[in-house]
Amino acid sequence: MGGIEDAERPLKRVKIPLGDLDKSLDNSSSTKPVFGSLGDSMARPLYSQGDGERIGSKGVIKKHEFVKIITRALYSLGYDRTGDLLQEESGIQLHPSAVSLFMQQVLDGKWDESLATLQTMGLDDESVAKSASFLILEQKFVELLKEGKIMDALRTLRTEIVPLSVNMGRVHELAASIISPSQTVVLGISSQDNSVANSRSRFLEKLQQLLPPAVMIPERRLENLVEQALDMQRFNCVFHNTLDSELSLLSDHQCGRNQIPSQTLQVHCSCVHCSCYIHVHVDGEHGKKKRASKLSSTLGALCVTKFRNYD
Repeated sequence: MGGIEDAERPLKRVKIPLGDLDKSLDNSSSTKPVFGSLGDSMARPLYSQGDGERIGSKGVIKKHEFVKIITRALYSLGYDRTGDLLQEESGIQLHPSAVSLFMQQVLDGKWDESLATLQTMGLDDESVAKSASFLILEQKFVELLKEGKIMDALRTLRTEIVPLSVNMGRVHELAASIISPSQTVVLGISSQDNSVANSRSRFLEKLQQLLPPAVMIPERRLENLVEQALDMQRFNCVFHNTLDSELSLLSDHQCGRNQIPSQTLQVHCSCVHCSCYIHVHVDGEHGKKKRASKLSSTLGALCVTKFRNYD
């Protein structure tokens, strides 16, 4: 980490008194590097409330959840080693051991083992556990069908999927896919993507959407929170006139009055002569009377096509 060779010992960070620091700066012949206040200020811990389990000035952010979504974002970005180090240093695991084992079993296609591990993950809602079991067995059925193991797929359908009594409409569709090859395309079973690893990764993401967030951290959770914050800043911006690509995470967004178009660059004016003929029928005591009138007017149209910001 950090690009430092193993044989080279890292420089120690030391604190230097203000007086000694001034002397060292005045001495132009000194070439020794100075470390201290800058690194210490950057490593300053976040403001915490009470026993340190909550952070932020308002004390509404749970520290362990905050660390978990950061760790999840690191893994999503491909920084696996950094994510491992964050878990080790913070002592906060992204997932309990049972959940990590479950995820690995799904990726390895160990369906029976994953079903057994699912029962140890502490799911309070029995319907969620049944639905998750159904999805796992459906994925098992799909892979058996792709491999041409028709009898094994049929056995899974009869002895494992049907007894769950979940989503019977889908069960009938799975049964039809065994008889009719065209039905596999409708169900999305037949795919040109022959990569088993990609298929299981997408299935795991689908499974994550079903399980509670406290059990399995949702994918891209940190990105979603940041996008919500940017959307709220944009919504609260009174004079908003900025492209989304110009929004920054480094400061709160606020457009100024000078970003409102205020100087006309080009005016297009055309005059149109318009005639309107109105025919009115009026029923009275002495029979029908017809009244007609003709209105003429000149309409002026003003179209502003270009603006320049007024500085």
